[in-house]
Amino acid sequence: MTSPDATTTAPAPSGPRITAAGRRTRDRIVRTAAELMFRKGVAGTSIPDVQQAARVSASQVYHYFGDKSDLVRAVIRYQVEQTLQGQQPLLDRLDSLDALRAWGAVVIDVQERRNCEGGCAIGSLASELVESCEAMRADLVAAFDRWEAPIREGLRRMRERGVLVPEADVDRLATALLAAVQGGLLLSQVRRRTEPLRAATDAAIGYIETFAA
Repeated sequence: MTSPDATTTAPAPSGPRITAAGRRTRDRIVRTAAELMFRKGVAGTSIPDVQQAARVSASQVYHYFGDKSDLVRAVIRYQVEQTLQGQQPLLDRLDSLDALRAWGAVVIDVQERRNCEGGCAIGSLASELVESCEAMRADLVAAFDRWEAPIREGLRRMRERGVLVPEADVDRLATALLAAVQGGLLLSQVRRRTEPLRAATDAAIGYIETFAA
């Protein structure tokens, strides 16, 4: 959900050690690819496009990534880390219904500042890749699991503190909330206004509230 022009990237997968300068180059390639794929889609972004925008050579790209698929996987990891980076402070303190509403307000605020352009960076990648590239579906599953995990842990804390009744199924509630956010983001992107996202988020949090102790 954060904008793909942020300045940090997800850690590189394990492999040969690289220098600090090499790390900066790799990060710039991933960040640039993320920006382009967010605006133009994966299919609309070529390796030469990334080279030109990142001001690197083909040999530099292929030094860090075996092919475009490797680069796309790095972009998926980058986008989920960027999304969580913007939300983590609130997710770490997700222990009350007010805290849940505050997190939802931040999600909405991000879309308002973007004028609802671009939707969800992770969701956009998923919609383009999940049916056309089975090999990357596991990466996308992991990305959404990574996002859902702190929501689920926050709901679990709420249940342990007695904010939610013991019968509350926090796994199911976390999935429902994330699904509502995803649907709301898509409709907000299409309609270029945040009301659908606000309605979806409010409805999901309202449902969670029915489990209040």
